[in-house]
Amino acid sequence: MWIAISALNLAFAVMLGAFGAHGLKARATEAQLAWWQTATDYFFYHALGLLALAILSKVIPQLPIKASFLLIQIGIFFFCGSLYVMALGLPRGLGAITPIGGALMIAGWLILAWNAFKYAK
Repeated sequence: MWIAISALNLAFAVMLGAFGAHGLKARATEAQLAWWQTATDYFFYHALGLLALAILSKVIPQLPIKASFLLIQIGIFFFCGSLYVMALGLPRGLGAITPIGGALMIAGWLILAWNAFKYAK
C-alpha cells in the first residue's frame, strides 16, 4: 500500500508540475509561478522520500514507518496544497498553514531518524 500511495504522489507531482509549466505560465504572476514551483519541488522531494520509506519498509520490516509516512503525507497536503491554492489566486491567508505542513514534514523525518537510531541499537 505504501508504494502505491508513493506512486500516486509522484504521478500527481508530474501532473501539477506540467500544469504549472504549461497551463499557468500565461496567466500567473511571477510570485504565483514561484509558489507553484516551490510546491512542485517539495512535492517531488517528499514523494520520492515516501517511496524510499515504502521500499525501506520492505527491506527492514521491523523499522516502523507509519507515523513518519503519515506525517509527511499530511505535510505534503498542507505545505504544497496551500502554495498551489495561493498560486491559483485564492486567498493568500491560506499561506498561514504552509508552515504547519513544513513542520509536519520535518516531524516525519525526525521520527524516522529516531526510529532508525532505536533500530540500530
